[in-house]
Amino acid sequence: MKMKKLMASLLAGAMLLSMAACGGGSAPSSSAAPAPAADNNSTAAPANSDAPAPAAADGETPYIAVVSKGFQHQFWQVVKKGADDAAAELGVEITFDGPPTESDIAIQVDMLKSALDKKPAAVCLAALDPDAVKEQLDACKAANIPVIGFDSGVPGVEIYATAATDNEAAAAIAADELFKNETFKSKLDAATPDAPIKVGVLSQDATSASIVGRTTGFIDKLVELAGADNVSVSGHDKYKKDAASPKLQIVVNVPATTSAADQKTGAEALLGEGLAAIYASNENAAGGVLSATNDGSDFAPEGKFKDTISLGFDAGKTQRTAVENGWFYGSVTQDPYSIGHKAIELAVDAINGKAAESPVVDTGAKWYNAENLADPSISELVYE
Repeated sequence: MKMKKLMASLLAGAMLLSMAACGGGSAPSSSAAPAPAADNNSTAAPANSDAPAPAAADGETPYIAVVSKGFQHQFWQVVKKGADDAAAELGVEITFDGPPTESDIAIQVDMLKSALDKKPAAVCLAALDPDAVKEQLDACKAANIPVIGFDSGVPGVEIYATAATDNEAAAAIAADELFKNETFKSKLDAATPDAPIKVGVLSQDATSASIVGRTTGFIDKLVELAGADNVSVSGHDKYKKDAASPKLQIVVNVPATTSAADQKTGAEALLGEGLAAIYASNENAAGGVLSATNDGSDFAPEGKFKDTISLGFDAGKTQRTAVENGWFYGSVTQDPYSIGHKAIELAVDAINGKAAESPVVDTGAKWYNAENLADPSISELVYE
């Protein structure tokens, strides 16, 4: 009997040793149970919530997908630099994608789909057409992925926050500066309903919130400064306005597409109206005006359009040169670097569960002309 008990004890001990050996590779030395795997769907708050998604699990670098409206303009290159720098500073990984042109809505949708397949911790989006990405935005909400807008953002959709220029306020700067021009003021004072003056507005498209804002902001400020009864707006139903006795006619041209060729055609059509001034709502539209005027030299004192005051928006090498030479009266610059940087900052805040302080973070805009372009605080914003 004693022998049987001894054998049983030895067998039990061997079994215990065997079990300990099998479990030794996974159990931590502290004997604490391992943490459960992260489940974004169950722990992250909705993108429009006051308590956004938490940070990535320990040891993981948060991934942020950035999808812009384009990649062909210098503007977007500077936005990307701001985003890249912020990612390096804040310890996150990003991808930055944008379609070839700002007419390529379907391509942007596909880019957003691909980004979501990578299961990002957050998405930064400048939507070409908010309606076109509704399905993807719904998917973000369902997966508790916070969405941060930048530049034009995602109008009409409840998201975490947007890093953007206040486009209407920025465009109003251009209208204010136009009204400071003595030649323009003299023409307006002398104008009558029978002999009105015209201001042309080249608006790249009528769908992008940023472009619409810059068109509306410029028009509304001109109406305010000249008096509502004195201003009519024609050329596009979105901006149409009748007036009792207009002595200032604002003519809006929205080209068929955002292509450089169509922007040039739109500029040529406006310039054929005998304008007192022309305003271009972004770099692409300004490029159309520049293409139609020999890089702006036709606005020079001896040029074909010497009697037309030209105002732009954004920058780029050719527009900057036109401003430096005095061919463009001046332009409004955003801070594209700040837009990209702030978008990533907001995304990291959302990932870390910080509530948004404001639905829109204004990244600023300034007027630049031949007189102030050498100022470092201006020059650094006017990209080439």
